[in-house]
Amino acid sequence: MTPTRYAFVKANWHSEIVSRALDGFCELIPQAQVDVFNVPGAFEMPLLARDLAASGRYGAVACAALVVDGGIYRHDFVAQSVVDGLMRAGMDTGVPVLSVSLTPHHFQETEHHMAIYRDHFVTKGREAAQAALMIGKTRAALAA
Repeated sequence: MTPTRYAFVKANWHSEIVSRALDGFCELIPQAQVDVFNVPGAFEMPLLARDLAASGRYGAVACAALVVDGGIYRHDFVAQSVVDGLMRAGMDTGVPVLSVSLTPHHFQETEHHMAIYRDHFVTKGREAAQAALMIGKTRAALAA
């Protein structure tokens, strides 16, 4: 039986934007079924995602972060490491680990850009919830 609780991990960098993904997620999955965990930044998400997935408590683990291009190579390194780590966490545990991690190349901390990404994270959070529910439904049908 698939657990009906979900874990949501969010990075603290740009939290005023990233937290909006949780808002979108909870439009489809009630907040009462979601346990929220904060990490310092995106790079720390895969380890916690793996631990949460391995706990057996969650039907899925969603992870949200905004990794911005600061004009140095680190952006690409972090973004790729995070995506690879989240995929590995899901594959190693058999629990869906969903990425709501965006990596814009031209993000600027202007009100205009921040508003665009705050809105976009709501959409991406909603899409993660849809994916979590769809995967759970499909897996339940396979098990029947």
